[in-house]
Amino acid sequence: MTEPSQRTLHQTLVGAGALLVGAVMAFGASFIPAQAGYAGVGPNFLPWVVSVVLLVCGTWLVYEARSGGFRDMEEPSGAARGDWRAFAWITAGVMANAALITTLGFILACTLCFLLAVRGLRMSEGKPAGGVRQLVVDAVTGFLIAAPAFWIFTKVLSINLPGLTGTGWL
Repeated sequence: MTEPSQRTLHQTLVGAGALLVGAVMAFGASFIPAQAGYAGVGPNFLPWVVSVVLLVCGTWLVYEARSGGFRDMEEPSGAARGDWRAFAWITAGVMANAALITTLGFILACTLCFLLAVRGLRMSEGKPAGGVRQLVVDAVTGFLIAAPAFWIFTKVLSINLPGLTGTGWL
């Protein structure tokens, strides 16, 4: 268990982190065009909402940490330290998705993200990451999640997402 002053410092840093993320998002949102679209809101509406909520939550977290710490907080469960290998696999999945979505298309990039993230989540639970059979099962599962999401967004909602082919189906 950490000392109260160290715990307060850690709690303050969590709040400061939320404030920092909110400020960075607000900065990014200021560059998004504000023209009103469907239902009278523009594409910058949701980023501004998220930014404001993060700023309010961050302020509240810092206040709580500085005025006595998070109250009635249960002891943390799980391991004493984070599982950095699992974190690396999950991060690699998210980064690969962001880097490859315009090259591979939404479906395949999200399938790859699912494969890598599930491997990391298994490792975080202390389970084996899996062999070739598990890789195939994860790939099929990821595809079965990503493909319908892609089709709903592109065919039903008419929202453009990057595809692998020009047909709009993959």
